[in-house]
Amino acid sequence: MAVLRAPDSGDKAASSRTYDRSAGLRLFGLPLFDFASGSDPDRGLMREHAHGIIAVGKIATGWIAIGFIAKGGLAIGSVATGIVAIGGVATGVFALGGCAFGGIVAGGLAAGFAAIGGLAVGYYAVGGCAIGKYLLSPMERSPEAIEFLRRWFPFLLME
Repeated sequence: MAVLRAPDSGDKAASSRTYDRSAGLRLFGLPLFDFASGSDPDRGLMREHAHGIIAVGKIATGWIAIGFIAKGGLAIGSVATGIVAIGGVATGVFALGGCAFGGIVAGGLAAGFAAIGGLAVGYYAVGGCAIGKYLLSPMERSPEAIEFLRRWFPFLLME
């Protein structure tokens, strides 16, 4: 279903735009893509949540989700949760963001198994202020942390 309503200069309700586009093709019960934005109170359309393999909307849920709030395998948004999450606040197995939480994380504030950030908290922690078991910071250079980085993230070490 595609709805795109052009604004009418005299009607405030009509000046809002609603866009809703979903693929007819479905995989695992989800449309291949779903794009949703806007609302139309006259028609009762509040289309801000997108669900699909690829979902784009204010709230997006899908294998690839892009939105203000994104949940999915690959989630990109202001608040993102997924296997791979990128956002202002990101939680996931792999997370990158201003505040990042999860398994392997990087951000201004990072907390996880392996954390890289200004303030990093984790089993392996790398940062300006690092808290954890094995640390790489201005105050401490643990051999275990260096070996972990050398093995999994060799591009981060400058020796």
